[in-house]
Amino acid sequence: MRIALVPLDERPVNVDLPRQVAAIAGAELLLPPEEAMPDFRTPADVRALHGWLRDLATTAGPEQADRLVVCVDTLVHGGIIPARITTDSTTAALQRLDLLREIATIAPELRITAASLIMRASDSYSAVEEPEYWSRYGRELHALGAALHHELEADVTGGEAAAGTPATAVPDDVRSDFERRRLRNHAINLAALALHEEGIVETLTVTADDTAPYSAGSAEQVWLRHWARALPRGRDVLMYPGADEVGAVLVARALASGVGVPVWRIACGEADGLARVPNFENAPLIDSLTRQIVASGGRVAEDGEHADMVVVAHAPDPARGDFFGSRPASDAVATEATVEAVRAALDTGAIVALADVRFSNGGDPELVDRLADEGLLLRLASYGGWNTAGNSIGGAVAQATALWAGRALGTADEAALRAALLTRILDDRAYQSGTRLAMHGAEFGGSIGPVDPVAEAAAIARITRELRAYLERILPADESWSLDAVTLPWHRSFEIGVEVNAR
Repeated sequence: MRIALVPLDERPVNVDLPRQVAAIAGAELLLPPEEAMPDFRTPADVRALHGWLRDLATTAGPEQADRLVVCVDTLVHGGIIPARITTDSTTAALQRLDLLREIATIAPELRITAASLIMRASDSYSAVEEPEYWSRYGRELHALGAALHHELEADVTGGEAAAGTPATAVPDDVRSDFERRRLRNHAINLAALALHEEGIVETLTVTADDTAPYSAGSAEQVWLRHWARALPRGRDVLMYPGADEVGAVLVARALASGVGVPVWRIACGEADGLARVPNFENAPLIDSLTRQIVASGGRVAEDGEHADMVVVAHAPDPARGDFFGSRPASDAVATEATVEAVRAALDTGAIVALADVRFSNGGDPELVDRLADEGLLLRLASYGGWNTAGNSIGGAVAQATALWAGRALGTADEAALRAALLTRILDDRAYQSGTRLAMHGAEFGGSIGPVDPVAEAAAIARITRELRAYLERILPADESWSLDAVTLPWHRSFEIGVEVNAR
């Protein structure tokens, strides 16, 4: 199978992870040329990107793509960050989205899956990924979104808003700029719903990036759900928390579509764990798990039904904080419960994915190291413990789905599976909740922002050294893998690229 992907941006989680997912099943992933891709705050070359898509649609024979997965933010805005900071008009953005109609006309046999993103309003004063004014009004704009959501709820229910709108905290020019950009992006999401209703887009996901139960993004979900209910095909639209994992998830869905529908069981060691709402999200964990499974092409087993795969969730504990710049305390009781849940799942012979969502921005070191010591870690099909719960769940579910599809087709690449698993362990555990934390103050200046080339080179040298040591620690005696490259794709500490290869 050949799957073409327009990724959300150029970072490894949006390019390498989907490529690994395809490789696990023995499939090929086609990506836009590098020169057409975005570069941090610089938008993609939309003209070149659209040209690549037109060429793709007109290609015939063995080079033809079977599926097309499109991240709408890149197609119309040039990437996830350009969607937040560019000032293109709504008319221009809608015209770019219309390319999908053109492709459907040129290549009606090409099945199109699309992901459209509800823009975030980060609860921070960091302008690294936002408009410049976020450094002064970021938290006020986040609070404004929450207050407006409360007022929307009061309008619907006939009650009173839980909080007044703190409009005076944000100057009118800043508020106007931000809300007009949100309005433009909301119009794109509505237009994506229309493309799905017309049948241009076979599958549509609308995901919410870095949100909260009351926020601008959650309010927009209410409006979008209304239209999804109103449209006959709207019931098939998938709406849930997530962003950077969506490319991998939809590639997995494309892989599964050629085989069938994998059946999952959800397991959690803590009785109330699935009811908790993770940090930066607006739905209970059970909802996110179920929706990511469905988005990847699977379904959750009925009571008593046999399951092909199990996803074990290390349940969130939002009050403990996260791993960016701090070290939250692990919970020995929760760790033991998850270890036993993993062991029980593996003993069934099922394909097992672990969603380590205890903390945001890094895996739980106590859990991962304990699984390694018990000989359970490398028996997993997949692991996810990076950034938000949606990111971690989606990545883990996607890799396991690819294994299921590849085995069903007889094309599974077990070496690619191992490489993907080791990549996530090194990134999510060894780096994000280990080396990065130790380097946060001295090497990275206690900031998320980019560092200078000298500091970057020194940081990469230390990261490489420490990740190689961790890799040697977890590998069994009969396996030999090397860590051949580490990169800081946006020249900052928040994310890394990792390349591992079998010796």
